[in-house]
Amino acid sequence: MSIADKLVLQRQHHLKWRAFDRLELVLMMLCGILCFGFSLSVMFDILTRTLGHPWLWLQEVTSTLFVYAIFIGAAVATRRNDHLYLTAISESMHGTPRLIVEILIRIVVLGVAFCLVWFGYINYLRGFGSFRLPSGTPIASLYAAIPFSGVLIGLFTIEQLVNGIRNGFDHPEPPDDELSISPVETAFPTRPRP
Repeated sequence: MSIADKLVLQRQHHLKWRAFDRLELVLMMLCGILCFGFSLSVMFDILTRTLGHPWLWLQEVTSTLFVYAIFIGAAVATRRNDHLYLTAISESMHGTPRLIVEILIRIVVLGVAFCLVWFGYINYLRGFGSFRLPSGTPIASLYAAIPFSGVLIGLFTIEQLVNGIRNGFDHPEPPDDELSISPVETAFPTRPRP
């Protein structure tokens, strides 16, 4: 296989996962919007209660925004290896032991993702029997975030497994550039006497 063929295969491999990069970006923006909406709804809830005319529906909005932000954030954090990931154990190893530990960790995360999908879907279906007040919407609208998050966590974990097995998990982070700070002169300048 020539070098050009290898470059084409690497480019195709990179393009294959680029969709997950875009999905991660969209999910990050969605998390930002959800967190901003959550903060805004809490502020309005406090304000309307202080004024003596509470908007009761704001509690439903607040809880919905909070739940979706948590579960979508967990999925994004999984993609970034910031969540559901035991970095202290795996980063201290190299070579085959690290490969084994990294694969085992991701198998555990896949198990968690499966549980989120399976039991989240069961809760989602049961949620049609309970209703939120004062709107009367089924509580299933909250539970829908759980299996959705499980699917995303599963996809991102499979991506990490495939990339890790192909390219290795040991990717040392670049060292931080040391910031050079020049000393500050603290003495008062003296003027020459006339």
